[in-house]
Amino acid sequence: MATAGKVIKCKAAVAWEADSPLVIEEIEVAPPQKNEIRLKVIAASICLSDVYHMYKGKPKDGFPVVMGHEGAGIVESVGPGVTEFKPGDKVIPLYLSQCRDCKFCKNPKTNMCEKDWSGNQMFKQSPSEIRFTCRSKPLLQFMRTGIFSEYTIKNKIALVKVHDDAQLDRVFLFGCGVSTGYGAAINNAKVEPGSVCAVFGLGAVGLSAVMGCKHAGASRIIAVDINEERFEKAKILGATDFVNPKLHQKPISEVLIEMTNGGVDYSVECVGQVDVMRSALESCIKGWGVSVIAGWTDLYDFSARPIQLIAGRTWKGTSFGGFKGKDDVPKLVLDHMAGRINLDVFVTHNMNLDQINEAIKMMMAGGCIRPVISVSK
Repeated sequence: MATAGKVIKCKAAVAWEADSPLVIEEIEVAPPQKNEIRLKVIAASICLSDVYHMYKGKPKDGFPVVMGHEGAGIVESVGPGVTEFKPGDKVIPLYLSQCRDCKFCKNPKTNMCEKDWSGNQMFKQSPSEIRFTCRSKPLLQFMRTGIFSEYTIKNKIALVKVHDDAQLDRVFLFGCGVSTGYGAAINNAKVEPGSVCAVFGLGAVGLSAVMGCKHAGASRIIAVDINEERFEKAKILGATDFVNPKLHQKPISEVLIEMTNGGVDYSVECVGQVDVMRSALESCIKGWGVSVIAGWTDLYDFSARPIQLIAGRTWKGTSFGGFKGKDDVPKLVLDHMAGRINLDVFVTHNMNLDQINEAIKMMMAGGCIRPVISVSK
């Protein structure tokens, strides 16, 4: 392409500081360096992890930053050492990399990667890694992605090629939310046919967990949320029962235990609140109940009474639904294209990059599941 090897000037949504709206700026995106790919971003959306970074976590070294990590685009150019991708390829950025060489990538028990960012480095980039600038100031890329930009840069271990016929304004959902919830049910909880499940929180991750429980053969799926407007979408994806905790005087775990004669076989927490995480665990039946934490937070400790685990329950967490990005995301895309994974139900609004702050407000207010943000024309 004519832009290969050159700096590209384009629009991006920049968070200059915490607790402030994003600012649409003209930024400069450097050419890709060794093992890097520059892509034109076609579609993206907001995940609550973006909102968390801006308004809750607010790490002191996490600004200024180009936000966004869930999206899809087309390869514009590649740097030295890149043979897996070529200009024109349809791709989905991965916030969790897969180098395929480290001890974690070679172990089927995990989707972690030794070369990925760790928990205390997820928002940091060294000066040698900076590819974005604005007003002569360096900009970070949120989760090493920065998808709210018309162009962005990714390392080859954190990008996956998808089918040429994939619809980018749908399959971008596999970049975070849908993969996380769906995989939490089928990979981490390992839901079994005929089992009883509960999903706490019906955002994109929770609705995906409902879908995962259904596809795994669960006979009963209890959807738990204080926003009853989301029950209909949960029903479409397979939920059989619906509970609003605000309508009950007793703890929600006791409600579910009474509904299921002892507790659910599997629960998935998709809210990111430590009290809900505990409720999800306590809703599980003793002896074999499994509870998976899929919601993100790093502000508070979580706790439970030891007897909850001593009695035979298992408490575990998930990142990206246990999927190995490069291996599994192309398969998820094919499942969608074959009609086995419904993505249309998640899309509630269609917007453009200039409307990003409006979209964030809707997400924070619970007024939408996923807005499709058209980033580039």
